[in-house]
Amino acid sequence: MDSDVPLAFAHRGFSPHGTAVENSLRSFKAAIDQGFDYLETDLRTSADGVLLVFHDESLDRATDGSGKISAHSAAQLSHLKIGGSEPIPRFEDMVLAFPEARINFDVKDGASVEPLIEVIERHALHDRICVASFADRRRRAVLRRLSRRTTSSGGMASIAAFVLLAAWLPRKLLSRVLHDVDCLQLPVNFGPFRLVTAKSVRRAHRLGLKMHVWTINDKAQMHALFDLGVDGVMTDRADLLAEVMRERGYW
Repeated sequence: MDSDVPLAFAHRGFSPHGTAVENSLRSFKAAIDQGFDYLETDLRTSADGVLLVFHDESLDRATDGSGKISAHSAAQLSHLKIGGSEPIPRFEDMVLAFPEARINFDVKDGASVEPLIEVIERHALHDRICVASFADRRRRAVLRRLSRRTTSSGGMASIAAFVLLAAWLPRKLLSRVLHDVDCLQLPVNFGPFRLVTAKSVRRAHRLGLKMHVWTINDKAQMHALFDLGVDGVMTDRADLLAEVMRERGYW
């Protein structure tokens, strides 16, 4: 995910005002229509091993169904609607629907590892994706099985190592700890701790890491983060971030 300018990520696509269609093909199309090349999404797996684009463990918030997504077959899930109108897409549907898009995904459960590897290899997605997971073990389980290297974002343990150790651990040793991490994707704050500062951005860059910040829905904050030198911003408000990218001459 190298770029001469900072990246803009559409977090779960884009749900225009008055809609709630996150992680649907409609939401991804809406983001692309705003000018986005980078789509952020989440992966979970049905009871029968079909890899799906969905964030929550439960169906209740985002769909007209209920219970855990992992307790339903793909056929059962195909009858449910996101926001009352959109079906839950398979990851393969997303890949095929938007062949030019770069996809940054969070692997939400262990059951997704094997079907994800199959989709990546079948469609040669290695140069189009960033493998992320809050669980570094799950992220590494994917990376180990791929036929070639792909971009990866550090999980919670990797981020903790960067935040807690970067100030005093020798750079060479910390680079060894973060050897399979290309970028750090993190919030501005975690509880009382400020994670994204000019100093932390500089430290990341000295380690050869990109820093992407989520989930920013305010234009002034987007500008402030780019002024700090962050390498990417994730947003639910693709319309606002598109304006910022154009105002700053990035697009």
